Amino acid sequence: MSSMSSLFMKTPSHANPFQKTPINLNNNKPISTRVRTRVIQPRVKARVRCGLIEPDGGKLVQLIVPESERDIKKRVANDLPKVKLSRIDVEWVHVLSEGWASPLTGFMRESEFLQTLHFNSLRLGDGSVVNMSLPIVLDIDDLQKDRISGSNSVALIDSNDEPVAILNNIEIYKHNKEERIARTWGTTAPGLPYAEEAITGAGDWLIGGDLEVIQPIKYHDGLDRYRLSPSELREEFEKRNADAVFAFQLRNPVHNGHALLMTDTRRRLLEMGYKNPVLLLHPLGGFTKADDVPLSWRMKQHEKVLEDGVLDPENTVVSIFPSPMHYAGPTEVQWHAKARINAGANFYIVGRDPAGMAHPVEKRDLYDADHGKKVLSMAPGLERLNILPFKVAAYDKKQQKMEFFDPSRAQDFLFISGTKMRTLAKNKESPPDGFMCPGGWEVLVEYYDSLAANDSGRVPQPIPA
Repeated sequence: MSSMSSLFMKTPSHANPFQKTPINLNNNKPISTRVRTRVIQPRVKARVRCGLIEPDGGKLVQLIVPESERDIKKRVANDLPKVKLSRIDVEWVHVLSEGWASPLTGFMRESEFLQTLHFNSLRLGDGSVVNMSLPIVLDIDDLQKDRISGSNSVALIDSNDEPVAILNNIEIYKHNKEERIARTWGTTAPGLPYAEEAITGAGDWLIGGDLEVIQPIKYHDGLDRYRLSPSELREEFEKRNADAVFAFQLRNPVHNGHALLMTDTRRRLLEMGYKNPVLLLHPLGGFTKADDVPLSWRMKQHEKVLEDGVLDPENTVVSIFPSPMHYAGPTEVQWHAKARINAGANFYIVGRDPAGMAHPVEKRDLYDADHGKKVLSMAPGLERLNILPFKVAAYDKKQQKMEFFDPSRAQDFLFISGTKMRTLAKNKESPPDGFMCPGGWEVLVEYYDSLAANDSGRVPQPIPA
């Protein structure tokens, strides 16, 4: 059967939360195998339970103070010791406040931090395990630590000294930055974008506690309407009568290869017996490295993809995922998948080298291209999530469109790398017909043209949002 790739169906084992039993969709019986997962080609319809997947911990954590209490909380915050938040810190407050990291109720205390670093998971009070692969922490320096000494709560303030949140029942502990970097990225090589931005120059202490976020985080950049919380996304999926939600994360413009993967996924879910699978197209909206296309331009490009009919708006929800990007490969892709569970997704599309990057020093990729999808199929706490790996899509010169690569006629395919795509856009050249919708390509050309204009001293035109 010609399909996009293997489908890993998971069922949690009560005896061992880390062991996963693969299910054969042809006869619905467990498969005796020495490996944890196997390639499954669904040839018959398997009726699967409808309804949205439960959030981690069974309840979606929401940490935003009710509107009636906000003035009181602001007055309380004004009388507390202050910790100023960086841009990335605010993004993490946003993530925590809406429940993307459920069941976390604030910045990690030491026990949560150590479990995350060493086990990529948290064990809850009832003994169950949820995935948590990235530390969500707040650093402070020696002066801040001394100023806080003796306090049970602190106020978190933004760059304008406005109160953002209150952190209660605080715990201060040592920030071992080298260990954190080594265990998150598997290397301490210089040049890791997130580490250099948020860790190497950070304070030597971490402060954890329970968050009370005074009001919803807004960026006032014209894109807040796309920043749907997990609760809002769940409401949208229910309104659309979705019986399956499949999530696709990206931090790049959408080309027709991406669209092929998404539309083929929906086709396969329909074949499995789902009646109305809905796509969550979920671009990452937090910190990204300097050479990534900025969020505002990516969102403009995604709008064109929908306008040009590449994806069907009737079964596609476009929203922004507020998390910062680590580029930590197999470690980070677990966080990306876990957060989508909390938004209601029960299927997650994963491709080549998810959340990866080039090695910052050596001329090679930092991670094995296949390890991300393999780790997702075995990760503790992700047993309820169905992982959808896919084959590589490339430009089929005979059919003049993006298609799944067929090694038996490799000569017919053209691989257009990100570097090649950027070069074409910078030179205002067109890619082969069928690579990207015309409206989306025009946005890319406009973006790189604005960079050239900026370099020459002219101010680029603002982007309509």
